[in-house]
Amino acid sequence: MCTVRCLVAFAVKQGWSLFQLDVNNAFLHGDLDEEVYMKLPQGLSVSTSSQSTSPLVCKLQKSLYGLRQASRQWYAKLSHALCSRGYTHSLNDYSLFIKKSASSVVFLAVYVDDIILTGDDPAEINALKLFLDDQFKIKDLGLLNYFLGIEILYVSHGVLLHQKKFISDLLVEFGCSDVSPVVSPLELCVKLKSDHGDLLPNPESYRSLVGKLNFLTHTRPDLCFAVQHLSQFLKCPRVPHMDVALHILRYLRGTSDVGIFLNNAPDFSIRGYCDSDWASCPDSRRSVSGFCISLGGSLISWKSKKQSVVSLSSAEAEYRAMSKVVAELVWLVRLLADFGFCLSSSVPVFCDNLAALHIAKNPVFHERTKHIEVDCHFIRTKLADGLISLHHISTGSQLADVFTKCLTGGQHRFLLGKLDVLSPSNLRGDVGIT
Repeated sequence: MCTVRCLVAFAVKQGWSLFQLDVNNAFLHGDLDEEVYMKLPQGLSVSTSSQSTSPLVCKLQKSLYGLRQASRQWYAKLSHALCSRGYTHSLNDYSLFIKKSASSVVFLAVYVDDIILTGDDPAEINALKLFLDDQFKIKDLGLLNYFLGIEILYVSHGVLLHQKKFISDLLVEFGCSDVSPVVSPLELCVKLKSDHGDLLPNPESYRSLVGKLNFLTHTRPDLCFAVQHLSQFLKCPRVPHMDVALHILRYLRGTSDVGIFLNNAPDFSIRGYCDSDWASCPDSRRSVSGFCISLGGSLISWKSKKQSVVSLSSAEAEYRAMSKVVAELVWLVRLLADFGFCLSSSVPVFCDNLAALHIAKNPVFHERTKHIEVDCHFIRTKLADGLISLHHISTGSQLADVFTKCLTGGQHRFLLGKLDVLSPSNLRGDVGIT
């Protein structure tokens, strides 16, 4: 999904049209490279000789829905077809195909049977549509407006990615269509524990709800911290966990049309923000890492996740969070290079912990860092290579704060405005991360 957001954000900034295609019966197009047999389908009767005692089976000639190989074989067939037209897949994401010439470029992103097509060569785009229709029979859905449950709203100065329909269906499913809304996804200082409260009689409903909330985080970074918190209790959910999940639905009730705004300003500068909440888990005392990355003021990548080890200090927790955003930046810079964007200067990374910045810049900080895994120290390599530059930022201006802890309603709304997490009614004037 990060690749999809990057592609849409880049196309919007370039002023390119975004088109959507759908492949009819995609998995039936795959060719099998091995012998696969299946039982006779119900209702099919085949006469056999009286001497035959073994049951009959069907030998498949083509791929079929339900096969483990189906998705892989479909991708192989599509990839072969696109390569025959001069397209190559990106080494940074195999779902992205690119065709470049001296004067034009066309991009194709595929997710199973849904395809996004964009570029600056209308003739090649139209020719590719005809080619794919001849090969696979496709539906040309016109301009991109609904992709993988994500709705695209076009405005004069950009596009808004939101999931209003999905949220409306979710509220109906869990009987929350008429609940009173709240101003933040979690109540202040909520600390759930794995063994407090009565067990849920129907844990499947909790798992289903958390799974659908997790899907919403593709366009709702404001839910990331709450969802990662609830995801820790999927194995054995309890009543307090479900109560907090329903509280998130109350928050969604009042923010159903909110989404990520991608502006069309000709600005391709990249910025990263990272933060952590030290020892916030009451069960394991592990910290939570959070980061976000913007492209020209448009948020394209974010994450909230509990760290895998216990950090001995807040500086160490912040340093580990910094390593995560730098790792994401390394990949993003390579992906954007596939789009034709070349980095002209180092990427600023903002952290609100001075000790963590000193650890990253000082290779002789042995006493405080000798227990930290070597893979975290690649920050120093990227700093020396000039890929990133590290900067201090005040805690009140730290945009990644929303990914690491519960906030008051006022601060929550303030940070979402800075992150361009907006509703259509807010899309007036200039917006963007500053």
